[in-house]
Amino acid sequence: MSRTPRVAVLDYGSGNVHSAAKALERAGAEVQLTADRRAVMEADGLLVPGVGAFAAVMDGLRAVRGDELIDRRLAGGRPVLGICVGMQVMFEHGVERGVDTEGLGEWPGTVRELPSEVLPHMGWNTVRPDEGSVLFQGLEGERFYFVHSYAAQEWHLDVMPPFPQPRLTWAEHGGRFLAAVENGPLSATQFHPEKSSDAGIRLLANWIGSFA
Repeated sequence: MSRTPRVAVLDYGSGNVHSAAKALERAGAEVQLTADRRAVMEADGLLVPGVGAFAAVMDGLRAVRGDELIDRRLAGGRPVLGICVGMQVMFEHGVERGVDTEGLGEWPGTVRELPSEVLPHMGWNTVRPDEGSVLFQGLEGERFYFVHSYAAQEWHLDVMPPFPQPRLTWAEHGGRFLAAVENGPLSATQFHPEKSSDAGIRLLANWIGSFA
């Protein structure tokens, strides 16, 4: 019998950790909610949740040295998945209410307010997965649950061979924005898989299956 993959959910004070952990368990993972350095580094996968303001999430991550742990995992090719603001902080900067906060800088670019008269963007929305997406395999045409007012709306990273091209998934709310990115060991979703019913569980299972 094959071993159940272990996923660490980074515990730094974000609000949706327990629902994310339950969703991962439904998707087939053994889950540990932790900020312990050894546990985070040894887990098969690391999930970085994120709820609230960009600056508050960055403060929470730095308080547990989460920025260093994420960077070290990625440097070793170890899978990381960011969710919602956990996706946003992977970019260089986040601008909220005129405040520019430095992000983790794993990807170039700035997270900004969506150009919509209706904010937050809350509820179910369709997405347009990139061809060859692993996360969205078997999920074409499905809807996912969003709760956010900010997002990355451009992609600036040029990847040269032999490295694979990132898979970019887009959605629309007032304009297009990145709903998900798959870039080597680092993946992220702007929507909440743990709130996206069976489609979200399937997406998490696809992510787990990519390294299990």
